Amino acid sequence: MTAPLQWDVFCQVIDNYGDIGVCWRLASQLAARGERVRLWVDDASALAWMAPAGHPGVELRPWGGELPAAHEAAPGVLVEAFGCEIPEAFLAWAVGRAPDRQPAWINLEYLSAEAYVERNHRLPSLVMSGPARGWTRWFFYPGFTPATGGLLREPGLLNQRPAGFADTWRAAQPAAATAPERWMSLFCYEPPALPALLAQALQPGAVVPTRLLVTPGRATAAVQAALSTLPVQHGALQLQYLQPTDQQGFDDLLHACDFNAVRGEDSLVRALWAGRALVWHIYPQDDGAHHAKLAAFLDWLQAPASLRDFHAAWNGIPGHGPLVVPDGETLAEWTACTQAARARLAQQSSLVDQLVGFVLEKR
Repeated sequence: MTAPLQWDVFCQVIDNYGDIGVCWRLASQLAARGERVRLWVDDASALAWMAPAGHPGVELRPWGGELPAAHEAAPGVLVEAFGCEIPEAFLAWAVGRAPDRQPAWINLEYLSAEAYVERNHRLPSLVMSGPARGWTRWFFYPGFTPATGGLLREPGLLNQRPAGFADTWRAAQPAAATAPERWMSLFCYEPPALPALLAQALQPGAVVPTRLLVTPGRATAAVQAALSTLPVQHGALQLQYLQPTDQQGFDDLLHACDFNAVRGEDSLVRALWAGRALVWHIYPQDDGAHHAKLAAFLDWLQAPASLRDFHAAWNGIPGHGPLVVPDGETLAEWTACTQAARARLAQQSSLVDQLVGFVLEKR
């Protein structure tokens, strides 16, 4: 057993759900292990519904706010998430508190399945300027293979929900005139193929009656915008607009659905742990760099051709055919693909386990 360390985790919010979502899961999982965590964030507003109860081991601090008092612990670990830069005032304070012993300094990178992740994982970078000149920071890459930093996963996560959980969860939702055969969650930006999905689901002769559970924010706005362009039909689609929920509630949603449309980083990882068929709306970049990132993920996933085609249409990648809503047999194939990927991931150490081990190695 080792004494707990003081972790200072820094997060600047770009995507208000993804960045703070990952950092909060990281901070709370560290705290659950007995570590002490200060989470410095420039916009913590989403935590009001994402983590309303907080965590007794996590102190929330405003980005650029007052420095820790003299009686507070000096940092044992610095974590800058997603390329944010720790404020120089904090670094100067940290150097002053422990001039002869550098804390372990982690640059926690974005998640990707691309080959460069394994090459760059755990590489050092000497700090050449500023108050921490001469210190070293280390690149730490989450990832999907044993040669990367792994993924966030709470202990016991895969056995957390009992058999029959999905049926119980669905029974608690608002009743509908007819019982849907398929439940699909939607957490997205503005997928180019969303109107096509809705149009097919709205057709009176739709293959599978579907309950579409739409998360608040951009997903709700995208659905409403798409519906305004479609003719009114009385098909097999049941729409349910959801209220904001905490992280546990979001994870429950993913476990309860047959098919999950997710976006960004945090929800992709949680959809993988849920073990259901999924489609990933990757964050679009103007230069098209997200196409290669998506292709690398699908290669790792060992996605069948039909799932690759669906992703291409969903993400608006040129050169592919129209979106086709999967039938039952296809959806079962996609589910099996996700479950096989989850089994591979379960054999690897979690991101928090690897981070803690790396820090102890460097101290």
